[in-house]
Amino acid sequence: MDHRFVGIPELTDVPRVAVVVDVMRAFTVAAWAFSRGAEKLVLASSDGAALALKESRPGWLALKDGAPAAGFDTVNSPGLIRSLDLAGRTVVQKTTAGTVGALAVASAPLVLCASFVVAGATARFLKTDGSGPVTFVVTGDDGQAAEDLACAGYIGQHLAGGDAEVAPYLHRARTSRAAADLADGLRRGYQGVHPDDVDLCLEVDRFSFAMVACREDSLTVLRPAAAPDGAAEAGLMQVWVTGSVRRPGGPVWS
Repeated sequence: MDHRFVGIPELTDVPRVAVVVDVMRAFTVAAWAFSRGAEKLVLASSDGAALALKESRPGWLALKDGAPAAGFDTVNSPGLIRSLDLAGRTVVQKTTAGTVGALAVASAPLVLCASFVVAGATARFLKTDGSGPVTFVVTGDDGQAAEDLACAGYIGQHLAGGDAEVAPYLHRARTSRAAADLADGLRRGYQGVHPDDVDLCLEVDRFSFAMVACREDSLTVLRPAAAPDGAAEAGLMQVWVTGSVRRPGGPVWS
């Protein structure tokens, strides 16, 4: 099966099946948000659009890349997201690459968003769906991001049949410019970066759900989707009928 690997600028048509990959950090953060109980993520086209959505919907939260900013509840960091209680919440996400790539293919019949933490579940979902060749949208560095190419290649190997040896893919991601930039940000004391971010982005198959983006009332909404043969994480109930993930208990949002 011939899959395509393209950057956002190379999208000249609407693919039948698109897998939008952002390892560091958008779709690692999205998966962690669902594991912390978020009902859905709404993908925004700009910081202003994200804040407008939050302000117009009571109870919605917003996150963005970079340092904390007025109006945003948190930032695009898995190390920070993992400590939050998001049970039942809607989170508006705006990032530099991941959300841009997802919005670029939002009209495709099937859009999944992926990173290493949901790689196996993404492959299982695609195999079950039987939709044919996949267009992998490599969001970082205009399609050249080593960590995104590595994750896309790993999922592609799973789709080709048989188990893929993950070590070479993880090495490519760990030695990527994005990983180096995060480490440099820590050294420089940048806000919005957690010491565990790189390691969390390189946890393979941490979660057993895939993430499907659909158009809902003019918005692009990301929801978790149950993947066959995936064991549910402790404390999670994943329901694809409603697209929600619930985590009982946990601290109150603060």
